[in-house]
Amino acid sequence: MMDRMKLTKDLIAASATPLILSLLEEGESYGYAIMRRVRELSGGDIAWTDGMLYPVLHRLEAQGLIQARWGQSETGRKRKYYALRASGKKALREQKEQWSVVQQTLARLWGAQHA
Repeated sequence: MMDRMKLTKDLIAASATPLILSLLEEGESYGYAIMRRVRELSGGDIAWTDGMLYPVLHRLEAQGLIQARWGQSETGRKRKYYALRASGKKALREQKEQWSVVQQTLARLWGAQHA
């Protein structure tokens, strides 16, 4: 069995905001569902913990990019749901531009190495 690739803490931290904002652009969600979706989309390579996710959600809420509300799950338990605000959509557009520059620059560098 092959070892799973391990992303550095720095890369996980840097990618958290664009990932969360992108997921919430798809619709309202809650913490566990956000963690599960990121794990699925990354093929298991990005596995967030509560201790990593919730501080980022709280920061994004404090910045006014997302809003939170308490609701009930299907099982009747209270659950905090997060949704993207208009300012969050603007921040997501900026994140996409920034990440696109980084991705294109790395692609040029790494592409040149394999030419």
